[in-house]
Amino acid sequence: MNYHDIIIRPVLTEKTYEMIGDKIYTFVVDKKANRTEVKQAVEAVFPGVKVEKVNIVNKDGKLKRQGRYLGRTASTKKAYVTLAKDSKGIEFFDSMQ
Repeated sequence: MNYHDIIIRPVLTEKTYEMIGDKIYTFVVDKKANRTEVKQAVEAVFPGVKVEKVNIVNKDGKLKRQGRYLGRTASTKKAYVTLAKDSKGIEFFDSMQ
Protein backbone atom coordinates (compact mmCIF):
# COMPACT_ATOMS: atom_id res chain seq x y z
CA MET A 1 0.00 0.00 0.00
CA ASN A 2 1.26 3.47 -0.90
CA TYR A 3 1.87 5.95 1.95
CA HIS A 4 -0.52 8.46 0.37
CA ASP A 5 -3.23 5.78 0.35
CA ILE A 6 -2.92 5.26 4.11
CA ILE A 7 -3.47 8.91 5.09
CA ILE A 8 -6.82 9.91 3.58
CA ARG A 9 -7.31 13.42 4.99
CA PRO A 10 -6.67 15.55 8.08
CA VAL A 11 -9.42 16.14 10.63
CA LEU A 12 -9.93 19.90 11.04
CA THR A 13 -12.14 20.71 14.02
CA GLU A 14 -11.91 23.02 17.03
CA LYS A 15 -10.78 20.14 19.22
CA THR A 16 -7.98 19.13 16.82
CA TYR A 17 -6.83 22.76 16.49
CA GLU A 18 -6.36 22.89 20.28
CA MET A 19 -4.29 19.68 20.21
CA ILE A 20 -1.85 21.05 17.61
CA GLY A 21 -0.11 23.05 20.36
CA ASP A 22 0.76 19.74 22.07
CA LYS A 23 2.02 18.33 18.73
CA ILE A 24 -0.93 15.96 18.36
CA TYR A 25 -2.33 15.75 14.83
CA THR A 26 -5.46 13.90 13.71
CA PHE A 27 -5.96 12.09 10.39
CA VAL A 28 -8.61 9.89 8.83
CA VAL A 29 -6.71 6.78 7.75
CA ASP A 30 -7.42 3.64 5.74
CA LYS A 31 -9.52 1.08 7.62
CA LYS A 32 -6.92 -1.66 7.08
CA ALA A 33 -3.93 0.39 8.31
CA ASN A 34 -2.32 -0.37 11.67
CA ARG A 35 -0.26 1.84 14.00
CA THR A 36 3.09 0.98 12.44
CA GLU A 37 1.88 1.73 8.91
CA VAL A 38 0.39 5.06 10.01
CA LYS A 39 3.66 6.03 11.72
CA GLN A 40 5.71 5.17 8.63
CA ALA A 41 3.28 7.02 6.36
CA VAL A 42 3.36 10.24 8.41
CA GLU A 43 7.15 10.22 8.59
CA ALA A 44 7.38 9.60 4.82
CA VAL A 45 4.76 12.13 3.68
CA PHE A 46 5.89 14.94 5.99
CA PRO A 47 9.72 15.21 5.89
CA GLY A 48 11.54 16.11 9.10
CA VAL A 49 8.74 14.79 11.33
CA LYS A 50 9.43 12.15 14.00
CA VAL A 51 6.40 10.28 15.37
CA GLU A 52 6.48 9.27 19.03
CA LYS A 53 3.05 7.63 19.44
CA VAL A 54 -0.05 6.73 17.39
CA ASN A 55 -3.52 6.18 18.88
CA ILE A 56 -6.23 4.76 16.64
CA VAL A 57 -10.02 5.06 17.02
CA ASN A 58 -12.56 3.10 14.96
CA LYS A 59 -15.80 5.05 14.47
CA ASP A 60 -18.93 3.22 13.35
CA GLY A 61 -21.25 4.90 10.88
CA LYS A 62 -24.42 6.57 12.12
CA LEU A 63 -27.86 5.10 11.52
CA LYS A 64 -29.79 7.17 8.98
CA ARG A 65 -33.34 6.86 7.70
CA GLN A 66 -34.72 7.61 4.28
CA GLY A 67 -38.46 7.13 4.60
CA ARG A 68 -39.06 3.61 5.86
CA TYR A 69 -35.58 2.38 4.94
CA LEU A 70 -32.78 2.30 7.49
CA GLY A 71 -29.11 2.44 6.58
CA ARG A 72 -25.70 3.45 7.89
CA THR A 73 -23.21 6.09 6.87
CA ALA A 74 -19.67 4.91 6.19
CA SER A 75 -17.50 3.92 9.15
CA THR A 76 -14.08 5.55 9.53
CA LYS A 77 -10.78 5.09 11.32
CA LYS A 78 -9.02 8.07 12.92
CA ALA A 79 -5.40 8.24 13.99
CA TYR A 80 -4.13 10.64 16.66
CA VAL A 81 -0.42 11.11 15.89
CA THR A 82 1.81 12.50 18.66
CA LEU A 83 5.14 13.92 17.51
CA ALA A 84 8.37 13.78 19.48
CA LYS A 85 9.36 16.87 21.50
CA ASP A 86 12.40 17.59 19.29
CA SER A 87 10.46 17.06 16.06
CA LYS A 88 9.36 19.97 13.93
CA GLY A 89 5.64 20.49 13.36
CA ILE A 90 3.69 19.66 10.24
CA GLU A 91 3.70 22.76 8.02
CA PHE A 92 0.18 22.18 6.68
CA PHE A 93 -1.31 22.53 10.18
CA ASP A 94 1.05 25.28 11.36
CA SER A 95 -0.22 27.64 8.66
CA MET A 96 -3.79 27.26 9.98
CA GLN A 97 -3.15 28.35 13.57
